[in-house]
Amino acid sequence: MLGEPEFPRIVRRRSRVHGWGVFALEPITKNTRIIDYAGELIDHKQSLKRETRYLKQGCIWCFTVNRRWVRDANVGGNLARFINHACKPNCYSHIVGKTKTIWIRAARNIERGRRADLQLLHRRREADSVSMQAWLQDASVIRWRTRRRC
Repeated sequence: MLGEPEFPRIVRRRSRVHGWGVFALEPITKNTRIIDYAGELIDHKQSLKRETRYLKQGCIWCFTVNRRWVRDANVGGNLARFINHACKPNCYSHIVGKTKTIWIRAARNIERGRRADLQLLHRRREADSVSMQAWLQDASVIRWRTRRRC
């Protein structure tokens, strides 16, 4: 009988990059599924409303799945929303189309105690209030981040 797959042990800790970060409690090998990016599945129209509200609080955890759907990790999210930016990331996203599951996977071997990170590219939009948009490889994450460029 097949059991549930075992995922690497990770933990949320204070990060020097931005508030909180996600760290490996054990070595993680390349291409291993680390965690799914959980959150409520909403459409883009609803996501834009929430993003505006979230920006006022300083953080946004909306991850675009495709042209229609977004995962809002602020509602029903997990540790994945605390993964930080890096110019040379050790993780990447993998979206499973039918289930709209977003997997965060190791792009290379990650040592015990190391922070898990993703590359986010920023684009500024001028409006009544300034917001940041970040694209993550083949999907989008909208999240307030430092303005450091790679």
